[in-house]
Amino acid sequence: MAVYVYSIVAADHPQRLGGLNGVGDPPSTLRVVHAEELSAVVSDAPEGLRPKRRDLAAHQAVQERLMADGTVLPLQFGLTAPDDDAVRSALEERAEQYADRLEALEGCAEYNLKAGQEEESLLRRILLESDEARELNERIKGGDSNPDLALALGELVVQEVQARNEAVAGEVVQALRPFARDERSAAPAGNDFVNVSFLVAREDKERFLAEEKELAAELGENFDVRLHGPLPAYSFV
Repeated sequence: MAVYVYSIVAADHPQRLGGLNGVGDPPSTLRVVHAEELSAVVSDAPEGLRPKRRDLAAHQAVQERLMADGTVLPLQFGLTAPDDDAVRSALEERAEQYADRLEALEGCAEYNLKAGQEEESLLRRILLESDEARELNERIKGGDSNPDLALALGELVVQEVQARNEAVAGEVVQALRPFARDERSAAPAGNDFVNVSFLVAREDKERFLAEEKELAAELGENFDVRLHGPLPAYSFV
């Protein structure tokens, strides 16, 4: 039967899995596959597994329980192997690679920061601060029916929005970078202009959080800054 793999830890890592359920309906039973210096937490893999809330929560609960006792390589939801022997072989064949990542993540957690800004406020600032945009807008409002004006204004606004968002995103990352060991950027979604994960060491946590709080205050109420963490370091495995 296929095996669902949750995470990889050092062989001597505490494995307090009591009270936790694995993925599936009914929930699968968690177990540990051991190699020489590494272990993997696994369960039987249910057929047709989908990222339902129940199963995502079960996957996350395993990571959080293991994180409480040390360093974890959290694997993405849905990773499976043919059987326990295949998991054991992978641990043995990639032992050095996994050990290096465990060392890099030791004492660290992931913090994900997303930020967006209120669209109407941004558009008002562009019309106030860009002479070209303001002139085009005034001509349109004054009754100039040239269809090229609206097109030109739209293109200009898009360029301004992108440039301003990129500038603020750069400032955000630059401000938090000194308090993180590593960072990973992802494509923002919706109205967000930044989506970046930071790998933060335990000893830098308070300074990182203080800087993020100060940064959010400086950006002001027109910005929506969301910081999530501490999280399993999925982005850095």
